[in-house]
Amino acid sequence: MPRWAIYAIFVAGALLILICCICICAKCCCKGKKKKQKKNEKIDLKGVNGKTTTALVQPDVSDVGYGSTKRPRGKLLYSLDYNAAESVLTVGIKQADSLRAMDLGGSSDPYVKVYTCPDKSKTFETKVFRNTLSPTFNERFSFQISKSSLLKSTAVMQIFDFNRFTKHEIMGEIRVDLCSVDWNRVIEEWQDLAEPAKFEEENLGEICFSLRYVPTTSKLTVVVLEAKDLKSMDTGGSSDPYVKVQLALDKRKWKKRKTSIKKKTLNPYYNESFTFDVSFDQIQRVNLVISVWDHDTVSRNDPIGKLFLGGDASGNQLRHWADMLANPRRPVAQWHSLLSAQQVNATLSLKRKLPLHNKLPF
Repeated sequence: MPRWAIYAIFVAGALLILICCICICAKCCCKGKKKKQKKNEKIDLKGVNGKTTTALVQPDVSDVGYGSTKRPRGKLLYSLDYNAAESVLTVGIKQADSLRAMDLGGSSDPYVKVYTCPDKSKTFETKVFRNTLSPTFNERFSFQISKSSLLKSTAVMQIFDFNRFTKHEIMGEIRVDLCSVDWNRVIEEWQDLAEPAKFEEENLGEICFSLRYVPTTSKLTVVVLEAKDLKSMDTGGSSDPYVKVQLALDKRKWKKRKTSIKKKTLNPYYNESFTFDVSFDQIQRVNLVISVWDHDTVSRNDPIGKLFLGGDASGNQLRHWADMLANPRRPVAQWHSLLSAQQVNATLSLKRKLPLHNKLPF
């Protein structure tokens, strides 16, 4: 056999061995990569905190046949009724079921906020139910609304998780276009909660303050602690906020004080205290109005947000006021979300000032 043929056979054999080695290595690498990928897909229990526990125990929406990868938010039983003769829309909040667990203990403190838009002049809130994912509310709320406005309006029902010292977390909402409702009968139905709409809500910020009432000395003390995430009012993307604390007696403006001005900040810290003389009889008839303003040296001061507490309030504001009365001599602090000045003014309907005889010493 010629020498060149022997060399050719030798080279072909070497190439065959080299190709086999490459195939074996490639197969091993792919196998190792798949194992690594499977390993990475395992849940790292060390990184799981209390807030993610519900994601482990509650099935995904896709697991229950909804065709979505998002977890269900729960459902709400509500009713709608319209009295055309009196132009009154009644929204009933019956009960909720299978709500998301928002707290570390695997439960929630749900309540429902109800309003109509685009005219959001009135907002109602149900009572808070502690440590439950299936609350029974059985509350009804009435809105004065003409038939022409009814056909252009939307009823909004939002479920929140109550937190005293942090912002309340929204769990889900239901929006019903009232033009599509058959008003020949009372509507009562279950509906799944949807993801909250982001186009409507304007975040005006939050404010934290404490209330303390001492009946024996007739002293009401309001301590404005701090605010955060305020709406920017200046062209530079900041504000010069101060807080106005006002008392209204029998729906008439009575006494007021205000904090110092904090320059160029959306997260001011005040810790300023104001004490008012309010008798026990007056505390039953008084409303406390808290408003945040942007100070302008040249033009008029602009309102950033507002809220009020007292017997005429509802929801979180009424709860804070009731907690103060139930715990005399003890400061009760809480965070509140600011509302628009127009909304609060329309709800409270304050008169200009007290009559002259009410200005005399009490």
